[in-house]
Amino acid sequence: MSMSAATLILASTSLYRRQLLARLHVAFEVLAPQVDETALPLETPLERAQRLALAKATAVSARRPDATVIGSDQVALCKGELLGKPGGPDICRAQLHWLSASAATFHTAVTVLQASGAAIHFVDTTTVYFRALSGAEIERYVAADRPFDCAGGFRGEGLGISLFARIVSDDPSALIGLPLIAVGRALRQLGYPVP
Repeated sequence: MSMSAATLILASTSLYRRQLLARLHVAFEVLAPQVDETALPLETPLERAQRLALAKATAVSARRPDATVIGSDQVALCKGELLGKPGGPDICRAQLHWLSASAATFHTAVTVLQASGAAIHFVDTTTVYFRALSGAEIERYVAADRPFDCAGGFRGEGLGISLFARIVSDDPSALIGLPLIAVGRALRQLGYPVP
């Protein structure tokens, strides 16, 4: 494939995904996918992540059929409850109390749609085990990191790492929102100059 033949586009509004993809040193554009992210009845968290990754890539690909498009979505859950972005300190503290001494699962799905119409799909599942957190520790963490735009109310790439007992993952970047090991592999398969 000629690089001039297919522009690479990240179908996302996430600053975190943009920063992650930039780490691969490949030129790309960013377009908002503008898709409804409402969960469907009886849909599992994994199915939701996969559906939304495909929907985001498809929405942008429809506007830019000449491009290779990366769509990604992450769904997190703990003890059967979905973990959204808290949006503010109160919900953030409540989420961290819920996560204390528990495990949370993060399904990060990716779809890469080629200009030819072919697709590559993959999912990373990361499990984060939280240590027992005191109310004072949660207060200090929330005040210091203010992770209100992160699912679960923490930033694993920042101070949030101090909340963990351990992580089980094939790709540590997946927790932040884009599994770079698999994305890099997919881009190399498509002929992009990723080291």
